[in-house]
Amino acid sequence: MQAEDGRLSTTALARKLDIPAQQLFVTLRDYGWIRRVGEGWALTPKGEFEGGDYRHSQRYGRYIVWPETLTEHPLLAAIESNQRITSPGIGRYYSALSSQQINRVLAELGLQQRTLIGWELTARGRELGGQQEIGSKSGALYTTWPHDIVDNPLIHRELAGFSPVVSAPSADTTEPDLFQEGGGPAMDLAGIDGHKLTSSLQMRVCNWLYLAQLAHAHRRALPCAETIYADFYLPESCVYIDCWESDLPAGELKDRLRKRDLYREMELRNLQIDAEDEDRLDDVLGGALLEYGMRF
Repeated sequence: MQAEDGRLSTTALARKLDIPAQQLFVTLRDYGWIRRVGEGWALTPKGEFEGGDYRHSQRYGRYIVWPETLTEHPLLAAIESNQRITSPGIGRYYSALSSQQINRVLAELGLQQRTLIGWELTARGRELGGQQEIGSKSGALYTTWPHDIVDNPLIHRELAGFSPVVSAPSADTTEPDLFQEGGGPAMDLAGIDGHKLTSSLQMRVCNWLYLAQLAHAHRRALPCAETIYADFYLPESCVYIDCWESDLPAGELKDRLRKRDLYREMELRNLQIDAEDEDRLDDVLGGALLEYGMRF
């Protein structure tokens, strides 16, 4: 969008610079020109010094505009639009997802597939600009992508769906909410596999299991006379998983403590995932399953 005085929105400035919009948002954030405030972006003193200002429209609300002369700014002009990125690079835009999770999402979309020697590009991935690479030392396969893949609506929608801290941009917004760090509308607490869940932690665990291609049941009854359910159950390895959110109500805490006693009494394999584990499931959940002999 171009304002009446010729200033450019951040998205319009990205088009002028011929770089992906998400790349510019991240760059301006890293330079300290903008910062996240609630559900939107705000200028910093440095951004104001560089000519940033605000405009308001009935359709888009308040948004940031920049002087068109910034297209000649050495810091912005130096951005390479043709730079290729790997899964860790994509993770810069989706900080709640590890590179391993991003690789699994790309595989779930059919863009690559896991092999014994790494990630192999598919024909579908090649259509989106993917290239097959081989590690010079390890010989492992991996894929690289054009930087503008982060602006691909499908890729953004799917990665955002696996990451509750990122919301998908609306089709009729000029400044998409690309890097939400909290707040915003309530999430639809459903796993990508359709499981109806009751917390963000459950959704993260459910999606992690789905991407790891591990068959799992939600709310599976324990094999006992009492009617008690585990949050998740992995039939392949007979592992029960429970998500312990912070600040559990007294009644629910009592039930979960009873369930923990039953696991011990019946010698059932079980894992407890705590609220602080939400952003490190690869280490906590993945590591625990490996100890149980699972391979994924």
